[in-house]
Amino acid sequence: MTVSDSTVTAPTPPRAGVIGVGAMGENHARVYSELRGVELAGVSDLDEDLARCVATEYGTTSRPMDELLDDADLVSVAVPTEAHYETVRRCLDAGVHVLVEKPITAGPEQGRELETLARERGLLLQVGHVERFNPAVRTAASLIADLDVIAVDAKRLGPPVDRSISDRVTLDLMIHDVDVIQSLLDDEPSAIAATGTADGQHATATLEFDDVVATVTASRVSQRKVRRLTVTASDCLVEIDYLDQTVLLYRDSFPEYVSDEAGGNRYRHESVIERPEVQNREPLRAELESFVSAATAGSAPEVTAEDGLRALETVREIDRRVAEKDGLEVRAR
Repeated sequence: MTVSDSTVTAPTPPRAGVIGVGAMGENHARVYSELRGVELAGVSDLDEDLARCVATEYGTTSRPMDELLDDADLVSVAVPTEAHYETVRRCLDAGVHVLVEKPITAGPEQGRELETLARERGLLLQVGHVERFNPAVRTAASLIADLDVIAVDAKRLGPPVDRSISDRVTLDLMIHDVDVIQSLLDDEPSAIAATGTADGQHATATLEFDDVVATVTASRVSQRKVRRLTVTASDCLVEIDYLDQTVLLYRDSFPEYVSDEAGGNRYRHESVIERPEVQNREPLRAELESFVSAATAGSAPEVTAEDGLRALETVREIDRRVAEKDGLEVRAR
């Protein structure tokens, strides 16, 4: 029996690009360069020296954006927020799948235009709400799904940063927790109250959902870095630490008075603390793996444009409430 020769062509790996290689964009380039089955096609930035430096570091080339789009199947967009709309639109017009860092755009109307364009072109538009991919959040989500949630409290605090950030603290930091909360509750707030201080560097919002109240605080003027979310349920409390990637479950709390050796009474409060197993890994790596997988398979992204718009609209309303307190105006875009 004669077996004829045949040639099996290996599938071409998806080619990824990064547009905007500042602090966040460089991390995207790093992860793409490390992902198995993905080729880093190049990076692009208005700062050509920076782009060349990052390209050299991760074994790729720096290119003008239009040239990169001609050669890439998918891209991460990590430019400043005010440039999201124009940059993402150019990517979609070029037929390239896009992951855009949060927020999706500076204003909801721009985001809706991009969502419509991506849908019409049959392209993926994923929004980079990276905390959705934090292993602690994923573990807690599986627990919270079966709980009678009463309240949520989120704190995202840190000291002043040594780089220029044009986004307000709400759009830069608070939006992470707003997205996580809306995802966990699968709902949008029916009422919002908010206030700010420290020239817009510290803000607190209260979000009312059906039978659930959420308090969210974000700060760039705290002298301690905190990334924590606490969920209070009718029979337990779940505490998520984003930084340590840990989840603690408090239940069966027993307050009581006990007698000491001297015959006096003292108060004691004990509870059972469970520590569910969390498979620690880098959230950005999980996010980009998910994006590449969805783009390759033609499936829906885990964080859709609609998700990004929902978070943005809530934060814009928070900004309006803060502005009312300070007599400022928040422009819609």
